[in-house]
Amino acid sequence: MMMADIRITVLKRTFNQDAAEQYGPGFRGPCEMLEDGQVFIVDGKSLAMPEGFCSWAWAAIHTYVVTLARGGNFVSSKPGKTVTCCTDGYRPVIFAVERVDE
Repeated sequence: MMMADIRITVLKRTFNQDAAEQYGPGFRGPCEMLEDGQVFIVDGKSLAMPEGFCSWAWAAIHTYVVTLARGGNFVSSKPGKTVTCCTDGYRPVIFAVERVDE
């Protein structure tokens, strides 16, 4: 079975100000843990969360990482790639997830 490395790129950190003001505990802006343009590489053999990556975001996108690492693709995306996001309703982060071809 193919086990490719995966590149995760932070495309954009967003902020849902209306929801944060109405429901949140005082968030004032986008996620502070990650930065736009930041890149992480996932080892296709271990599929371990990269150092410095957010564990909540990892839980949300892990399925996409595993699917691409194992050679799968998504109908709505170009082969070997997809775009997804974490599930933080106040401060969602959008990621590009891509198989690194050898």
